[in-house]
Amino acid sequence: MAAHNDPGARRAYLDQEARLRALPDIDRDLVRLGQLPGLHRWLDQIRATGGCAAPIYLAGRSVTSDATTGEVLREYSTAGEPGARLAVRCRNRRAGRCPPCSREHAGDTFHLVRAGLVGGKGVPDRVRTHPRLFVTLTAPSFGSVHRSATCHPTRRRRCQHGASLGCGRFHDSADPAVGQPLCPDCYDYTVHILWNAHAPALWKAFRDNLYHHLANRAGVSRTAVRKLVRVSAAKVTEYQQRGAVHFHAVIRLDGPTGPDSSPPDWATAGLLLEAVHTAAAAVSLTAPGTERPLRFGTQLDAHELTGRPSSRVTDEAVAAYVAKYSTKSTDTAGALDRRITSLAALASANLTPHVRALVETAWHLGSRPDLQHLRLRAWAHMLGYRGHCLTKTRAFSTTYTALRTARADHTRAHELYTDWDTESITEAAWHFVGQGHTPAEQLIAAGIAEDILMNREVAREERGGASR
Repeated sequence: MAAHNDPGARRAYLDQEARLRALPDIDRDLVRLGQLPGLHRWLDQIRATGGCAAPIYLAGRSVTSDATTGEVLREYSTAGEPGARLAVRCRNRRAGRCPPCSREHAGDTFHLVRAGLVGGKGVPDRVRTHPRLFVTLTAPSFGSVHRSATCHPTRRRRCQHGASLGCGRFHDSADPAVGQPLCPDCYDYTVHILWNAHAPALWKAFRDNLYHHLANRAGVSRTAVRKLVRVSAAKVTEYQQRGAVHFHAVIRLDGPTGPDSSPPDWATAGLLLEAVHTAAAAVSLTAPGTERPLRFGTQLDAHELTGRPSSRVTDEAVAAYVAKYSTKSTDTAGALDRRITSLAALASANLTPHVRALVETAWHLGSRPDLQHLRLRAWAHMLGYRGHCLTKTRAFSTTYTALRTARADHTRAHELYTDWDTESITEAAWHFVGQGHTPAEQLIAAGIAEDILMNREVAREERGGASR
């Protein structure tokens, strides 16, 4: 109280407040953060999230008790935390939204796919001897677009709208022109959006067809083939620069009970390769809004995975490739990473005319009664695609939940409060209180994330040097 009654102290306080008001927002926020009670504990929380760019803040408590006696073994409450809240990861897989969480998701995806190729994480090692392919299924053409390298050779012919049917220029892969239509008026935006929206159904039809084509080539009935082999697969979705999705998939043939059983002798990688080509070509779906059948593109790429280090495509390379694309969304196409509620939201968006046309087409198609089931307005920012980034069959390998649980158990095993030998029960009550950082918090979190990444890279280089 004496300080408040001291004119000099009061003047100094007012001067400091005036200086803070004059500071830029981030500098003023840095001063606020530096004066935060429990700053070190907040830093510990952000380090625990890996420098998450948009952590979720929870408030609540948990009590761990002995399952037999009821003795309280550990009690925790956020009441003693800075701001009475606890930061946890946002777990957003998109690299454009949260790089630290996307890196963790990519790591989980790598181990999930690798386990399905070579075993581990509960998958028997024998799967590496099963027929396995790495397959890319593409979308068909919806109209000519500029492509990287030497673009369409110059032609004298023009389309009905007067646009040239050729280009003749050399485009670098980073050239903004790549993926843009040669003639926007000729481009079939409606079918493009409908194809993206039906891509998950096309994938399911392909998997079902694959059993039929395996049966035909093996000379067994369609009913019997499912009792002899099981198609296990994992696929990741990638956006091409033109905004169409395509699938990268790992396909494996197992015995009837899954990865713990071997497929019959006739189920070879060569037979699977032939069946993949014919099954993909046979897929055809009809959709309201277009008379054009929805099919996969003719550019199908498939490689046998032999497991040999000298092979063209290695198991680790495939797992890393799939993991890389599991963290991307519409980045390649240059679209949006958040839902829109009206077309007015596009006014300030940095979109190419082609992507803008795709988003607008999805929005307008979303108003049609015969397309309501596709929920195109909700998925307009994803250019109509409404499937998961990565999907897998149940028997392919482990799950994200299992990997995250194992990581959490490993972390708890190194904490003192798990040093009891009895079974325990944990009761918890949590509620959401906020998400995200202030400008200064964002700056510090980004620095923490960068330090963690650098430390991992140094450790990886040291391990590599030791192995050499």
